[in-house]
This record gives sequence, structure tokens and C-alpha cells, in this order.
Amino acid sequence: MQPIVYRGKEGLDALRPAWNGLLHRSAFDTIFLTWEWQATWWNLLGRGDLWLLAWQDTDGALLGLAPLFLTDDSGRRTFSLVGCREVSDYLDLIITRGHEAAVYDSFLTWLAGPGAPAWDVLDLCNLPETSLTYRQLVEMARARGYQAEATVEDVCPIIPLPSSWDDYLASLDKHQRHEIRRKLRRIEQEATPRWYIVEPSHDLQAEMDAFIALHQRSRREKGEFMDEPMQRFFRSMARVMQEAGWLFLSFMEVNGVKAASMLCFDYNDAILVYNSGYDPESYSSLSPGIVLLARCIEYAIQQGRQAFDFLQGNESYKYRFGGRDFRVMRAVISAQG
Repeated sequence: MQPIVYRGKEGLDALRPAWNGLLHRSAFDTIFLTWEWQATWWNLLGRGDLWLLAWQDTDGALLGLAPLFLTDDSGRRTFSLVGCREVSDYLDLIITRGHEAAVYDSFLTWLAGPGAPAWDVLDLCNLPETSLTYRQLVEMARARGYQAEATVEDVCPIIPLPSSWDDYLASLDKHQRHEIRRKLRRIEQEATPRWYIVEPSHDLQAEMDAFIALHQRSRREKGEFMDEPMQRFFRSMARVMQEAGWLFLSFMEVNGVKAASMLCFDYNDAILVYNSGYDPESYSSLSPGIVLLARCIEYAIQQGRQAFDFLQGNESYKYRFGGRDFRVMRAVISAQG
């Protein structure tokens, strides 16, 4: 089985019709591996050379896909997954479930053959803990004489959602359950709160302006992160996600003032918390960010979602709300054993 190699934006366009169908047949269907996310990331944040390796079955159906880009930093030529690293929480090779070993074997053969460019490192970041890549591909690479290792990169705390809000509250410890109820009552008693989800009828550009402003005011590191290139990515990504029906952008207003916001995705029976922002000077005593988070979890339960995924980061509040760690792995294979 030999891969078909596509290059550049033309390759993205050529693979678009079959891309998401393959993703749905894979073992880990995540928004960060959709064609929409990958193409948006590459067009706005990508660098180096794009290499898209595609495998087909005997009938010509897409069986596997390795979306890669190659960079050369001070003579170190590195293959990485499209989307790596800081703004895509889950990544992987996209392979029809049950065909991973065959694709891995062909991939390693291609890397060692004349069709591949010169490379020093294959650095695969943000692999979900259920992936076979950091286990099976690494083992197969070692058997071929490569130096290969897998390490834990981060964790994504995830709340398994029950069927009702009351059942969710009952799953928390007594103190946290009391705090959530107290904050929900207090904001209703002392102000006029309004939380809402941005719909297609809203002005998305204006809503993203408000989100970015709250994100930048949250704390210094967020302000530094949200520079002009990242703002362009967020705005474009939000538009693409809304067009696909996956955007879940919400705000908490207090007395008519936007005090907190959460940019999430509604994808594959889960709500994924991508980023957030709040104004530390607007009604902070009423905890609008915590209230908004509680409302979003309640909404996810009402919609019958199975999980509320906080994505990467082990911040303590994620565990107070019931998050359980899901590991994110990294696999590194060096051309020189």
C-alpha cells in the first residue's frame, strides 16, 4: 500500500470531499481534525511546506490521511501534524478504524524511501490517550531502528454528563454544589443577568470583537497571546465553525454589560471549551464567569450531550466542576537511531 502525496493548498482542496467522511470512520473524531479546522489553521497559521499523504483501499475510498507540514529551523527538518501545536487540542493521523497498522507500516516505509524529503524529526503532538499512534507507530519505528519515544504532553479534564442538572450537581462534592447554587441565586438577586448563545442571526464580527476584548482583559498572558495574527485566526475560525454548525459562543451580561464569554464547540455529542474571557472589573463580585460556565454545562445536559470537555490545561476550577483527566500524548521519532 503506497500513499498518494498531495502538496499545498491544492491538496487540501482535492481531499476536501472525502476528508470528514474518513474522520467519522476513524477511532477519534474531533473537530480539530475536520477539514474546516485544518484548512483554516494552515491558511492562517501554517508555515513551511504542506505534505498530505493519503491512502486508499482497493475501491479507491480514502483509508488513511497524514496531514503534515515540514519546517527547517536552523538545519533541523521537522515533520509536524497540521494544527500543531498551541491552538489545536487534539491531533492525530486520520485512519479508518482497524487499518492503523497497515497505514503506519506504509507511512514508515515512505519516510525511509526516495519519495520523502530529507527530514530529521517526526514530532506528533496532541495525540489523544486512546490513539494507537503513540503506541503502535512508536513501536514499529523502534523495530525499524529509529529512536522513538512517547510522553505525556498535557491533560484535558472532561466531565461525563448525566441525564439531568440535578444528577450533575449531586455528582459534585457538597461544598462545590453549594457554591454553584449560591452564585446562581446571588447574581439573580443582586443584578439583572442575561446569558445567551450567539446565533447565525447575530452579528458574528461584533460578537467576536466583544469576545476578544474580554479575552485580552482577563489576564496579561491572554492579552499577549491574542496578538494580531491570532485575532485573525480566531475571527476566521469562528466564522467557519458557525457555517459548519459547530460554534457555541456564549456571553453573560450583567445589567446590560458583557462581563464574561466562553468560546466553545458543539461537536460529536460533546461541548468543547476552547477559550474564555472576562472583565475583572465588571461585576467580578458576582462571579459572572462561574455563572456562565454553570449555565453552559446545564445547557449541554439539556441538549443531551455526553461530555463537557475543558480541553488542555489542569486549572483547578475544571476539577471543581467535575472534570476527569484525559491524557494528551506526544510521539517523537528521530531519523537517526
